[in-house]
Amino acid sequence: MSAEAQLALDLPLRPAMGREDFLVTPCNELAVAWVDRWPDWPAPALALYGPAGCGKSHLAEVWRERSAARRIGADALLASPAEELLSAGKLLVLEDLEKPLAASPVLQEALFHLYNAIKERGGHLLLTGRQAPARWDCGLADLRSRLGSLPAVAMEPPDEGLMEALLLKLFVDRQLRVTPEVLRYIVARIERSFEAANLFVARIDKASLARRRSVTIPLLHELLSEEGSSDWNKTD
Repeated sequence: MSAEAQLALDLPLRPAMGREDFLVTPCNELAVAWVDRWPDWPAPALALYGPAGCGKSHLAEVWRERSAARRIGADALLASPAEELLSAGKLLVLEDLEKPLAASPVLQEALFHLYNAIKERGGHLLLTGRQAPARWDCGLADLRSRLGSLPAVAMEPPDEGLMEALLLKLFVDRQLRVTPEVLRYIVARIERSFEAANLFVARIDKASLARRRSVTIPLLHELLSEEGSSDWNKTD
């Protein structure tokens, strides 16, 4: 294996998911305020919603760490009764439930019972999704009513300022130095999402290592020209 190839090996990076790592701007400050307001929520559950890559999972993880909540998925909700799920605590995080919920009346029943059990115990549930729960496809009328009454906070795609700050953080995490001009150049050319930023920085890191070059506008222009700018926005 060549030295260049060795330099370009994919090395896993642990994303920083703490409160101090969450970048607050007008596109997410209301959601942050609601999470920081816990345990003073006016209902047994709170929903964060927005497009992929807007930071829902990061903010949900901030709350999970702060509250010591458990994160469960649809499979666990189907496999265990509400009382069992709450036996280790009355705080839960459930993410990306809207699609499986629409396809499963059984899951709807399970979520209905979980909601009621959490309410009875004075606990809290944090939900995330692409849309507000009031717009989720749910045939169970009682659950639909509860979902429609939840506080639901929108998280918008990152604005220009957040994208620049996010990109800078991602480059720093990889020990790469970049100038403000480089950050502005990138923001003008990639999709404004957390996923696109992560993917872009990972590819730039790999390319700069393989070519033994710093991250500069000429390098970015060269790479974008070679691969086509649309390829850099793919998040598959």
